[in-house]
Amino acid sequence: MQSPDRSLAATLAELPLEWPDDPLPAIRAAVRAANELLVVLDDDPTGTQSVHGISVLTTWSVDALRAELESEAPAVYLLTNSRSMPLAQAQALNAEIGHNIQAAAESRQSAGRPGSRRPVVVSRSDSTLRGHFPGEVDALAAALGGGFDATLLIPAFIAGGRYTINDIHYVADGDLLIPAGETDFARDATFGYRASNLREWVAEQTGGRVPAAQVAAISLETIRRAGPDGVAAELAALHSGGVCVINAASERDLAVAALGILQAEARGKRFLYRTAASIVPLRAGIRPRPLLTRADLELPAAGGGLIVIGSYVSKTSGQLAALLAQPGLMGIEIDVAELLFGDHAEREIARVAAAAELQLRENQDVVLFTSRQLVTGADAEHSLEIGRRVSSGLVSIVRSISVRPRYLLAKGGITSSDTATRGLDVARALVLGQILPGVPVWRLGPESRYLGMVYIVFPGNVGGPGALAEVVAALR
Repeated sequence: MQSPDRSLAATLAELPLEWPDDPLPAIRAAVRAANELLVVLDDDPTGTQSVHGISVLTTWSVDALRAELESEAPAVYLLTNSRSMPLAQAQALNAEIGHNIQAAAESRQSAGRPGSRRPVVVSRSDSTLRGHFPGEVDALAAALGGGFDATLLIPAFIAGGRYTINDIHYVADGDLLIPAGETDFARDATFGYRASNLREWVAEQTGGRVPAAQVAAISLETIRRAGPDGVAAELAALHSGGVCVINAASERDLAVAALGILQAEARGKRFLYRTAASIVPLRAGIRPRPLLTRADLELPAAGGGLIVIGSYVSKTSGQLAALLAQPGLMGIEIDVAELLFGDHAEREIARVAAAAELQLRENQDVVLFTSRQLVTGADAEHSLEIGRRVSSGLVSIVRSISVRPRYLLAKGGITSSDTATRGLDVARALVLGQILPGVPVWRLGPESRYLGMVYIVFPGNVGGPGALAEVVAALR
């Protein structure tokens, strides 16, 4: 049974007071002592929305992973884009990466290199619960050799208004807390679900293989009254690879949880993580950074920005409408129906690319957006295939534009991933920080089409009605 919508302010006021001590200094000390590298498998690029100064890789050879283990960085992101894949392909990819992580770690140990770091693996996915769970996590766990005491399920993403309270996952809409199972996200054509209680959600996703009663949980009562020691004590009781939900209604809750997890791991517990973005910088001991400004980005003085919008969720459509209402930019609609039909697709790609290039040469900001009527298939697999074809069309448009944009902003997880890897040939990028809460900014590496270009990864489900317009205006 779903919980009714609730007031965010009233709900937070009813909770116990937050843990009074800042855990970050102790987290940073524990991370240094552990000598670990957090390897984050990101199923779309939006997972970098909470870190800075961290590399993103789009390849994961043993040599590349070994180099990361030899670096001093606290974490590295591997852009898998697995949310756009069928389950079997996502599982195979996770298995490949898991084997490569193991091989990289073992090769360093066998070579007897001093200071070898242990990889700790995070499967980063959507804060609104869309993605291949438990399939890709199971494949990853097996490839890493198994033996995990639990998978920690931590979908809270505070900057994006995602809270887990009394095991129920909520999505904030203004001051209203909506159970996740009653949102548009839960009606996703590929990853739809019904349960908002995360214990029940695990049972639903596993087809009953893991009953709700067998899913453990760390409550806000434990986090806020017993602190990190209390969290560590409860985690110490976990074993045999079950699932444990971590409740969180603030960044301080997540910091307390992160320190408790580190304490439990220091005593020999071994966890695999399935999380949203918020917990990653805390678990890695990364200090927060203020939001980026235009001055931080060192943009060219002239040129037009290119905004590519593929996300179809209602929040994106509202933000797009607000953006197109602003003066000084050109909107070009891409007919999705045309992209789905052979010769029609080629004609549509050529039309849009030519129009965009003309405007960019005039130093005009250009917005490319897919038609807002969602096209779905008869089943989840067919819907994924439609999404891949639309994304492929967007990539072809970006590749057909020969003018270097002043910056490029991609809206939507799959859109931003495919645009980066296939449209811009990104092999490595540096996360500079966030321009809005939950909106990461990359600087592209030397392998890309545009060395040093600023690339903004704007999640489809993040920001208020004017967020997209606010970013574009700030960069002018």
